[in-house]
Amino acid sequence: MPNQYTTTPPNLLPVGSNISTWWNFGSMLLTCLALQTLTGFFLAIHYTANINLAFSSVIHIVRDVPHGWIMQNMHAIGASMFFICVYTHIARGIYYGLYLNKEVWLSGTALLIIL
Repeated sequence: MPNQYTTTPPNLLPVGSNISTWWNFGSMLLTCLALQTLTGFFLAIHYTANINLAFSSVIHIVRDVPHGWIMQNMHAIGASMFFICVYTHIARGIYYGLYLNKEVWLSGTALLIIL
């Protein structure tokens, strides 16, 4: 027997009136961080950390490693997207006055310093 949660269309579920699309940037940050971690791991497998071979290893990743050019581009663009999401997330917090909660402000500032 179906319950009310399986038969209700997704757009009719109850949501707070103050929620907007600006609240998605926290989860987008987590997604960007996961993407950076995965692509960074796969790039690090083929990277050579030698002063004479570093650039050559990047060229090797882009040209010779299967789908290496996609990984390298996803990693580069993902870094930019991560910081766009960080600054948008901070701007949303300032706009909505979330800095008034001391604990949230301190944890957010600590995370920003870690970046």
